[in-house]
Amino acid sequence: MGTEKCFFVHDRALCESTNIGFGTRVWAFAHILPGAVIGADCNVCDNVFIENDVVVGDRVTLKCGVQLWDGITLEDDVFVGPNATFTNDIFPRSKIYPNEFKRTVVKKGASLGGNCTVLPGLVIGSNAMVGAGAVVTRSVPPNAIVVGNPAKIIGYVDAKSNLNLVENAPVPSVSHSSVKGVTLHWMDEVTDIRGSLSVGEFGKTVPFDVARYFLVYDVPTAETRGEHAHKECHQFLIVVKGTIHVVADDGVNRQEFILDSPSKGLYLPPMTWGIQYQYSNNAVLLVFASHLYDPKDYVRNYDEFLSFK
Repeated sequence: MGTEKCFFVHDRALCESTNIGFGTRVWAFAHILPGAVIGADCNVCDNVFIENDVVVGDRVTLKCGVQLWDGITLEDDVFVGPNATFTNDIFPRSKIYPNEFKRTVVKKGASLGGNCTVLPGLVIGSNAMVGAGAVVTRSVPPNAIVVGNPAKIIGYVDAKSNLNLVENAPVPSVSHSSVKGVTLHWMDEVTDIRGSLSVGEFGKTVPFDVARYFLVYDVPTAETRGEHAHKECHQFLIVVKGTIHVVADDGVNRQEFILDSPSKGLYLPPMTWGIQYQYSNNAVLLVFASHLYDPKDYVRNYDEFLSFK
């Protein structure tokens, strides 16, 4: 125990690093190598092993049986469940070492469930949730919830249920959501023996002048689209076939919508973080946009989006 260093080390732990923050606790049978950097207020539980090229932020919890190998960074407020497994070499051989280990980063506020496995060189996004036993083979977006082997997105943290607020809603009609400026539109639909027709008007049903449209289709069900915001461009989403889940996020509130009818449209104003996922087989998404394509209009990093907001 080093009272002069203001952190606690159990008398049956081996802590060779002196770069450990105020209030951190290292419990029995943990082993921390001298090069490791551990932040303040962390909890390092029994039987944790931490190598040299490891950076751990503040208020991180490492439950029993976790090993952090060279090349791993855990940002502030990360939770790592018992026996979660990190790897740092995509093609390991005994006594053969790469020139540099792939860096794995777990961003601020993310949680990793017990017994999950994270492959090397990935980024687990801020506030993401990895389910117990999941095998993470690709980077996880911010706020995503992933489960399974290989891990797939099944939802988003704090996303309120989809906005089907009005049963038998009058047509046409508009419902406001908890996300600033985002609205769900029910459009005119005509159905008879010859088939069905859904209709909307630009500048009215679609609440802006349209400069461009695009179609998204043949998306594997495991894939996620979007994951960006626009600085100036307005968008209006209609699923012309199948079902798609859409998450809209204004930086404070997050809500999930299910688009499952050509007579239903979702309006996303500028500076709304948008995600589309869980595409059904043969789903087709039609998007109307207020601006011509401009790569400078995109905000593709969620932390950058939050800083803009």
